Amino acid sequence: MKNLERFITQRLADTGNSPDQLLQHLCAIQNFASHLPQTAVQQLAGQLHIPASQIFSVIDFYTFLHRQPRGDFNIVFSDNITDRMLGSQALLHSLCERLRVRPGEPRADGRVTLDLTSCTGLCDQGPALLVNGIAVSRLDEKRITQIARLVEDATPLPDWPAEFFSIDDNIQRYDMLLGDEIINGSAIETLQAKGADALLDTLEQSALRGRGGAGFSTAKKWRWCRDTVADTHYVVCNADEGEPGTFKDRVLLNSYADNLFEGMTLCAGIIGAGKGYLYLRGEYLYLRDALEKTLQQRRQNGLLGKNILGDRDFSFDIEIHIGAGAYICGEESALLESLQGKRGIPRIRPPFPVNKGFRGQPTVVNNVETFVNAAKIAVFGADWLRSAGSKESTGTKLLSISGDCSRPGIYEYPFGVTISQLLEDCGAKDVQAVQVAGAAGSTIPPREFERRIAYEDISTGGSFMIFNRQRDLLHMVQNFSHFFCHESCGFCTPCRVGSALMKDLVDKVIVGHATRYDLTEMQNIGRVMQQASHCGLGVTAAKPVLETLNKFPDIYTKHLANRSYEPAFDLDAALEVSRQLTGRDDAGAHISYEPETQQQEKP
Repeated sequence: MKNLERFITQRLADTGNSPDQLLQHLCAIQNFASHLPQTAVQQLAGQLHIPASQIFSVIDFYTFLHRQPRGDFNIVFSDNITDRMLGSQALLHSLCERLRVRPGEPRADGRVTLDLTSCTGLCDQGPALLVNGIAVSRLDEKRITQIARLVEDATPLPDWPAEFFSIDDNIQRYDMLLGDEIINGSAIETLQAKGADALLDTLEQSALRGRGGAGFSTAKKWRWCRDTVADTHYVVCNADEGEPGTFKDRVLLNSYADNLFEGMTLCAGIIGAGKGYLYLRGEYLYLRDALEKTLQQRRQNGLLGKNILGDRDFSFDIEIHIGAGAYICGEESALLESLQGKRGIPRIRPPFPVNKGFRGQPTVVNNVETFVNAAKIAVFGADWLRSAGSKESTGTKLLSISGDCSRPGIYEYPFGVTISQLLEDCGAKDVQAVQVAGAAGSTIPPREFERRIAYEDISTGGSFMIFNRQRDLLHMVQNFSHFFCHESCGFCTPCRVGSALMKDLVDKVIVGHATRYDLTEMQNIGRVMQQASHCGLGVTAAKPVLETLNKFPDIYTKHLANRSYEPAFDLDAALEVSRQLTGRDDAGAHISYEPETQQQEKP
């Protein structure tokens, strides 16, 4: 405990005692001690001048933070539907057996904990897991056997085989964004030569829209932020790529980080920001060191820091902020709350971040792909982006393709590409459905495969999951409903209660106890969630159920019980203990439900 106390004291001395840094302090302390003991919380509370209860509420909000020890090896398996399709559950059970541990329960000797997490952004290289936050992909039984031996031998993580931690970009198709290179600093030089107004006009002429899926005009967002009078402006990159099935930001962060930071710096020069933040999802912790090196190299080259490229009026720097496993933080206002060391509860809007964002100051929040596009538009001009796509959807889109296909990976296409073309190129056969835009997106049946990826048709942040006809789509719906129930921040009743009810009803269908009454209830609950939820998570959480009920009703009806109604509580099952105690198992000792036809015959 003395060592932990010294660690915290030294960290606060190095980084300061701003409450904004609370989440970063908690992540660092847990990395040091494997959990967040009460003594650490009390020490932080005293030195940051915030209540211990507030710190505990933050710890309990984030999936990757723990009050209890997790052991020397904290291993979490990705539980996304595509990992399950590749056999992740069997591999998890295999490792549990080898290590003599149950999921979610630390082993008695304090050596290891095995658990599940949501999508790790490795759907093209799954099944995958994180060990102490570091990704291991392409799991199979051989690799599981090796991991078990390394854990039992207490082999330090740096001494594990290097190939375990090799993550490929896996780019299957290049186009203009990934293929047209710019020289580091060239976008900043263009800004200095032409001025902020001219660059904003160029962005507007290019018709660049946010690549996170919502598709808002980038030029308008930057202009509104710049025109909001304030002492300070901020630039924030949303790299919390948490939508299941999405992994294109992983590739941009790994191989195009200079372009990203160039785009953020360009934005800073236009809006007058002096500070920027890269909010990096906790599952991408393994990318942090390389990103920090890129930032340091840019500082040394005069592209970050004070007097950028000799301009005394232009100083800007970027700090990396690590998330801790909260899907809701992909929503921009929840991200800003998390950036300030708080729970990621979405804000009521207006005001919008461009007017009142980080620390209450005007803030631009864009995702990784958007900033990379902006940097290249500054160098190549508006016509570069407009040369591809359509009038409403200019340029290209990066797609994360996974599931039942022979060539999963990253594909870059001009906007307007059809789903059928994507399926042909990635080697998908006998396709039953495609899930576009992740768990919160749209389920597309074969009759709609000529639809196009574009803002005017099917908009997506980049996720594209394929399911062949051998899959039971209800397992996809079940996975997504459990995901949304787990990831609800709990702030509003429609989402908190609705997602739990929806999860239970989907489970009831799976086990064969649901009736048509339950399907109607699912539709009613979904509509309430869509109309009354506080933020976009609650609004979209019901989509997997509602979309499949509408487009794939057979996946539900084949599981239904014959009755029109069945209570959620199984009274007959509850009487089993009484039957065993009395030694009775005759018809009179059971509760039976009369068929609907018999009920109708009664006077």
